[in-house]
Amino acid sequence: MVKESKVERQLERLQEHLKQENPILSEVVSSFRELDRICRKLGFFSPEESHATRTAWWPLISVLGVYSSGKSTFINHYLAYRLQATGTQAVDDRFTVICYGRDDDPRVLPGVALDADPRFPLYRISRAIESVAEGEGRRIDSYLQLKTCGSERIKGKIFIDSPGFDADAQRTSTLRITDHIIDISDLVLIFFDARHPETGSMQNTLEHLVRGTIHRTDSNKFLYILNQIDTAAREDNPEEVFSAWQRALAQYGMTAGRYYTIYNEEAAIPIKEEKIRARFESKRDADLREIHSRIEQVGVERAYRIVGMLEQAARSLKQDLVPFLKEFMGSWRRRVLMIDGVMGGLILICFLLLTIWQGYWEGLHLRAPFLETLVSKAYIRDPFLIVIVLLALGVHQIVRRRVALKLISKSLKGIVGENRRSHYLGALEKNCRWTRSIFQVNPEGWGRRNRRRLEGVLDEANTFMQRLNDMYTDPSGEGKGGPLMGEPPLPRDGESDRAFHG
Repeated sequence: MVKESKVERQLERLQEHLKQENPILSEVVSSFRELDRICRKLGFFSPEESHATRTAWWPLISVLGVYSSGKSTFINHYLAYRLQATGTQAVDDRFTVICYGRDDDPRVLPGVALDADPRFPLYRISRAIESVAEGEGRRIDSYLQLKTCGSERIKGKIFIDSPGFDADAQRTSTLRITDHIIDISDLVLIFFDARHPETGSMQNTLEHLVRGTIHRTDSNKFLYILNQIDTAAREDNPEEVFSAWQRALAQYGMTAGRYYTIYNEEAAIPIKEEKIRARFESKRDADLREIHSRIEQVGVERAYRIVGMLEQAARSLKQDLVPFLKEFMGSWRRRVLMIDGVMGGLILICFLLLTIWQGYWEGLHLRAPFLETLVSKAYIRDPFLIVIVLLALGVHQIVRRRVALKLISKSLKGIVGENRRSHYLGALEKNCRWTRSIFQVNPEGWGRRNRRRLEGVLDEANTFMQRLNDMYTDPSGEGKGGPLMGEPPLPRDGESDRAFHG
């Protein structure tokens, strides 16, 4: 009986957990596991790697931005729960992952609880930190913490509150975590301080959080929020403040996107003029409604994204990895045969010259004594000939290995990302093992059975997508759709376009 790996046990627990909240996603885990088995056969994955651990299985909302921009205050207000400490200076230097907990009192757990659990975002993030800052991966608790919250509004969701970005705290490992969070998030809220809308105080944030989002295919998941706009009420100049903020963004190429201006009433400066207060409150409420609506629908977006990841991973395996391996094997075979042919030709020439020099030729007939040994099959017992054969095989293996190493190095140059390079390296090396014939056309592990398995995963991905459509679309008007993981139906667009800025 094959011993079950650690990652398989973790995925079984994830699957059991998802059965209670979303049976469709529970079945998607099974498809990911099938895809993992194919990847391991190809040498693309190690036994402890899985596609399913590369994503958060619950909707993820990230809250990023400069310190003292009101990130924690916004989270507390949304949850209706005083969870995060707030202040005018940076009050927390760790990323805080917030999820639902049954206890009324919040619990604070160490970062290792996140690093070791594939159900949460930032699973195995310590390895990524270690790759850019040696020794820092062991200090995971210095970067991360997990908080539980009894608010009903966070059920089925996960928030990440980032430490404030400060020019004096731009550690490589912190930025690596930030990039990872941005990649896996369903919604990214980037906060700025309306008291300092110019470039100076938020230069580092603009550089890292804004410039990198411009050309992303998922740029619609970024919301840019100018918080504490109530500070503009005294001069009644919100348009000027907003314009200064837009100009700062434009310096980094950000000319389009969803912009919001909000403030927290409890922490706001009292606005005495009734008309001004009504105008500010109307704009704030409209923008908050739209932000909250986007937060509420991330469960739907996450389900589609996970199914999309399954299909994308399966298609990439079929359309990218397998052709890549076949092309490599073809080049490797041709080069080895060419070198073997050249070496064989040189050996033949040397043989002819030697036999001519020894006078074994009579016209066109070779009369060499060793021919009688070959005809009588006595060579089987001849140690000298056995050594020659073994030597020839050894030289052939050396040629195979040297050609393979050179081709592997050349092939990996076009692969971006250390993680992907290690996966491709594993698949290439598996196909270059000394026991494998160079005349094999298909990559190792790519037989008829695994081809059928992969087609089955692609069919399952299409089925999952159709089932999600059945839940959220209703072309016939019969009202058969339903919410996912406790999420409400998709909200209509708010009226936040009626802003100070027109």
